[in-house]
Amino acid sequence: MTADPARTGEVAEIRSALARLRRATGLPVAFGGLVVPGRWQVRISELSGTATPALSALAVTSGNGLGGKAVALARPCAVTDYSVSRQISHEYDAPVAAEGLRAVVAVPVVVRRRVRAVLYGALRTARPLGDRTLGEAVQAARDVEQALVVREEAEELLAAAHPVPGAGPPREPAAGAHREQVREAHAALRALAPRITDPALRAELLDACALLTAREAPSGAVRLAPREVDVLACVAAGATNGAAAERLGLTAETVKAYLRSAMRKMGARTRGEAVVAARRAGWLP
Repeated sequence: MTADPARTGEVAEIRSALARLRRATGLPVAFGGLVVPGRWQVRISELSGTATPALSALAVTSGNGLGGKAVALARPCAVTDYSVSRQISHEYDAPVAAEGLRAVVAVPVVVRRRVRAVLYGALRTARPLGDRTLGEAVQAARDVEQALVVREEAEELLAAAHPVPGAGPPREPAAGAHREQVREAHAALRALAPRITDPALRAELLDACALLTAREAPSGAVRLAPREVDVLACVAAGATNGAAAERLGLTAETVKAYLRSAMRKMGARTRGEAVVAARRAGWLP
């Protein structure tokens, strides 16, 4: 069976977050997994620092154990000594004990009000996890949440940008309102692309951008850097320098620098002239 690319990408985000969590906190063990679609159950798939396979593929049901409690409440939960804690139920004591875990924190990954995964961090000694450790665990989950939101936004934009099979080649938008929607979609795709860690998905986003310009490659002698195109796409969609900076994750001064560079290359004196020149050259829709 072929793996779902979206789920594969989500698992990769969890794996990366667990590695960052261990580096940031010094916790010897971190593990986690995705919520199984259609069920209130987390399947542990990613293990970092474990000494046994006891936790591998463990299915944690909502409400049960520490992770299940985090899923049910949609908030972080922690215990100082897992096996004797009165704050949780004890369906999973055997695998936890086999790994020798004592102090454990579980943090849910919540996207669009739905728990999508759980990240765990653990010690093999029974002592309170400090505020710094708990804060880092929460931040790791927030990083995954942001990555999943960006991925979903990108996939939604791709679905809107790709032509319907059998509909023929893309046509020039006939209505002004439709044209502006295409330009806004192009700007959104350009803004999202640098934030995508999956190379295949990022390449697909940029291919969709090229599709929206209705040209396979920009023509003429003017060559723009990717970030210059990103800035011009935002400007073309009506964004101010400040709004473009926020959208692209840059400073306003950096946006101005890219804009000035693009204007110089195209011999434009104003932002409007730069946008028009970029459209004529095929860089923008």
